[in-house]
Amino acid sequence: MAEARHTESGHFHAVPARMQRMPALHFVVWVTVAAVIIASIMDVSPSPERLIEGGPRIASLLDRMLPPNTDPAFLERMFWRLVETMQIAIAGTALGVLLSLPIAWLSARGITPVPLLAFVFKGLVSLFRTIPDLVWALIFVVSVGLGAVAGTMTILVDTIGFCGRFFAEAMEDADKAPQEALDATGASKFSILVGAVIPDAMPSLINTTLFALEKALRSSVVLGLVGAGGIGQELKTAFDLFQYQNASAIILAIFVIVLAMEWVTDRLRRALA
Repeated sequence: MAEARHTESGHFHAVPARMQRMPALHFVVWVTVAAVIIASIMDVSPSPERLIEGGPRIASLLDRMLPPNTDPAFLERMFWRLVETMQIAIAGTALGVLLSLPIAWLSARGITPVPLLAFVFKGLVSLFRTIPDLVWALIFVVSVGLGAVAGTMTILVDTIGFCGRFFAEAMEDADKAPQEALDATGASKFSILVGAVIPDAMPSLINTTLFALEKALRSSVVLGLVGAGGIGQELKTAFDLFQYQNASAIILAIFVIVLAMEWVTDRLRRALA
């Protein structure tokens, strides 16, 4: 409860309570959330006994993985798989970004030339974003076969799901004054997009594209595990055949490539800021 405090002027002011009374509904929600979190931890988190038992196995695996394989023939094969992974990421991102721009325009609130169909394009972007990469990869592997084409199509769809949403938000947040000025002159929706919306949203579009490229590179590594090409396919083969020294060399190469990509995109982001 609040208490009264006497001031020098002789007036009394109520001291606010240290904690506001929580509405019953909020209390029930918080208790439910806490119960779900605790139950999840109890059901699926590793027990101390299991962690202790797994320690020696991890040590044994690391011992078999070191030193990484440095055989020239293997390194050459790994290099071309890395090149294929980069190609999957770059091609999928480039095509995905190109398709994301019109889809984002058609779904952006207040900018779309087809307001009645905007929800359709928003739903399409949500669908692409909701289904996990590996599921898309499996779909395309079944559709077009094993290899890099399935990986590129997966990255393309994933990029549309990622960029389509953020491109639309950037367009919606663009400065309205230039748009209103062009609209007052009788400019078409496309002219407003090109002349006012995209120039104002360009920094956000570039940042989103660079983040999408980083995301695509990581995803393209994993896609190979289900047969969608790239270095991930070589990594899966190494583990399937218990070639742990090959696996450690591949993991190290992936780490270097991802680190280099992050460094390059960070520099590009700063240069274009």
